[in-house]
Amino acid sequence: MAITSTNMGRQPSPWVEADSGQAGALPTDATAVQIDAALLAAAAGLIVRVPGLPSPSFEALEDGEAPLLTPRETEVLAAIADELSNKAAARRLGISQHTVKFHVESLFRKLGAVTRADAVRKGLRQRLFEI
Repeated sequence: MAITSTNMGRQPSPWVEADSGQAGALPTDATAVQIDAALLAAAAGLIVRVPGLPSPSFEALEDGEAPLLTPRETEVLAAIADELSNKAAARRLGISQHTVKFHVESLFRKLGAVTRADAVRKGLRQRLFEI
């Protein structure tokens, strides 16, 4: 776990190094209280960010990591597993087709899937839902 300091825009974004296990960034003039809070937050598994810096982008998790799906995403994934179209899934769940499409895109991103079948396969393999 590492927390680095940044000069608020005078050097590259601290998120460039995030893949190397960095837990966040603090300004170089951070107080002792801020540093202590950042260390406690990082130890709890949180990411420490400096206000005003860009957020890290969201990317697919590795196959070994189980993503955290919302209850609605799990329901949409189950509907996909039942081979329902977005329209049929929307009717079953009582939501709009647009909302189903939004959840499907979120599932693809979280699961690193490129097709509906791929999403179902990865969801089943990671035991995110059952058929």
